[in-house]
Amino acid sequence: MAESPIQSSFIPRDAAAPAPVPVRRYNGGGLSDLLLLVSIVLFVASLALAGAVFLYDQYVQTSAASKLEQLKRAKEAFEPSLIHQITRLDDRMRAAEQVLGVHIAPTAFFLALEQSTLQSISFQTLDFDSADPQRISISMTGIAASVNAIALQGDLFSKGGTVTNPIFSDINRQPDGVHFKLTALLNPAAVNYVQLVAGLIQQAATAPVQNQPFSPDAQPAVQAPAPPTEQSPATPPEQ
Repeated sequence: MAESPIQSSFIPRDAAAPAPVPVRRYNGGGLSDLLLLVSIVLFVASLALAGAVFLYDQYVQTSAASKLEQLKRAKEAFEPSLIHQITRLDDRMRAAEQVLGVHIAPTAFFLALEQSTLQSISFQTLDFDSADPQRISISMTGIAASVNAIALQGDLFSKGGTVTNPIFSDINRQPDGVHFKLTALLNPAAVNYVQLVAGLIQQAATAPVQNQPFSPDAQPAVQAPAPPTEQSPATPPEQ
């Protein structure tokens, strides 16, 4: 039996099946565009920075060349012979300063020795060793009236400041007195020429200045001789 073409349902077959829903796929085109934009910006910034560095380098080189040219012109403005003479003078002054820095003045030692030596002591010999300006040694022999005079002399040397570490040895009593030997060191600052001159200048600067009016008619004061005393009559001259 043949099938009848008449449909048994009023719902069409196409309408009964649901329509397929299109699936959306994720598209990464937005992130790629952002990365590309950032790369372009960084590239342009690097080009701008490189150009700025190049221009600054050119400016520095031009400025240095200009300064060098100005210095060369200023150097040519001075006389080379005068510069050479001034340089030699400066070298000589430096050498003289070094020589004076280690120069000693033995007269300061002799003056201190004269002022601090007792009348009961006499020195016979003196050995002055100044090979090392920072360690000047002396060696002397002398005669004292007594052993106590030697002890007192050592105390005076220690308090004076010029003679340091005095050592008395070979003390021997003889008919003409007590013979001894003295070895000691000298204070470098006490006999240094530069320090002595600086001390004299400072002393002269701090000394009070007496302002006395000058008069051309003023005569120098002459001190009258002291009258002879009756207790010491003048002795007649020797025949």
